[in-house]
Amino acid sequence: MAHTLLFACDLSAENRAAFARALRMANESGARLDVIHVLDPHLPHQALRDIEPLVIEEMQRILTDLREDYALAEPATLLQTVAGAPYAEIIREAHERKADMIVLGAHRKRGQLDLVGGTTLARVLRGAPCPVLSVSHVATQTWQDILVPVNFSLACRHTLRETLKRFPEASVTLLHAWNIPGERELGSDNHYAQWRDSEVARLRQQLEREIDQLMGEFDAVPEVRLELEQGDPLEVLLNRLRRQPPDLLALGSRGPLGRQGHLTEQLLAEPHCDVMVCRAW
Repeated sequence: MAHTLLFACDLSAENRAAFARALRMANESGARLDVIHVLDPHLPHQALRDIEPLVIEEMQRILTDLREDYALAEPATLLQTVAGAPYAEIIREAHERKADMIVLGAHRKRGQLDLVGGTTLARVLRGAPCPVLSVSHVATQTWQDILVPVNFSLACRHTLRETLKRFPEASVTLLHAWNIPGERELGSDNHYAQWRDSEVARLRQQLEREIDQLMGEFDAVPEVRLELEQGDPLEVLLNRLRRQPPDLLALGSRGPLGRQGHLTEQLLAEPHCDVMVCRAW
């Protein structure tokens, strides 16, 4: 059964990078590309009927331009309009089409965390039945370096499986943030430091066993590297992204991390790379 990529097109110039990425992914995977544009349901019925063919024509024009710009073949493609609340229609269409992945453009209001939570992108990320790609970088950039924050929760395991399954030729870095009790009070004590180092070594061994177990589920797996950093999980991740942004960040859609709010909303407000968000299980 052929896979389906669902791309939500808003016809904006900022949306072109995501459209090109969706087109490239459909070509590389042999998936069908379903492109939808969500119309305002409060428009008069006659206006909706008049607008629909113009929107389809514009989506086809953009598709043709991108194929020429990136020298891409046209995959099996379906262009459609729907009417309703954008986030709800995107999620509904993903369910009805049994989409393998949703591709969206990145959030435009960068640096404005308080505006992120109610955006279409944030709502789709929270409610989608399949992985969602938030794309901000050009489609010619390959996803060779993928970063996956790990704590081996159910959501994390699912995200790692999705990453290993979808990108078997990439280099995957697993980032785990750790904290040991007593660091503030006893961090300068030699005996405590020895105990802390032994605990971190034990943690690494345990994580490596977990990774080996997961890797055993796949015939072909990418190169995987484990990094441990001390600190709050959100702060560790954001510092890592600022210091050394990957090509793609893969994470789960559930669970607050750190003291500054939901992880995905922090990342949407301050995007450093393309992001794949997977459902919790």
